[in-house]
Amino acid sequence: MFYKLKQNFTYFMVMNMNPVIGTCPVCGEALTVTRLHCRSCDTTIEGRFALGAFERLTPDQLAFAELFVRKEGRLNRMEEAMGLSYPTLRARLTELRRAMGFEEAEEETASGISDEDRRQILDDLAAGRLTSEEAVKRLQGS
Repeated sequence: MFYKLKQNFTYFMVMNMNPVIGTCPVCGEALTVTRLHCRSCDTTIEGRFALGAFERLTPDQLAFAELFVRKEGRLNRMEEAMGLSYPTLRARLTELRRAMGFEEAEEETASGISDEDRRQILDDLAAGRLTSEEAVKRLQGS
């Protein structure tokens, strides 16, 4: 993987660097960056540094965000690229916004269905495992 970094008008290619993770792989809590290092001049800075919103995303959420930007935020273009329905994409976008801290997460909708269950119903509908009538009934909590 290549990243372009700009420093003093000179571009350097950084190869094979691991991505920053924002969640502890052991307990699932947020990680804190405590050390920064410059490979060019060997400067090291220690302290407590906050991670950005993108480091809090799962790999799937990050891939969705990248595609969202690539498709200029147009869900109809994402429908074609991902083979998912518009409602499914809206649900994933809402999930992404919540993961980035832009919306308060709600465990259940007014119908009593969790966001995860709602997403699964929409995915099943998009895949043809449910009819639209069955999906509506499940989304309404019937």
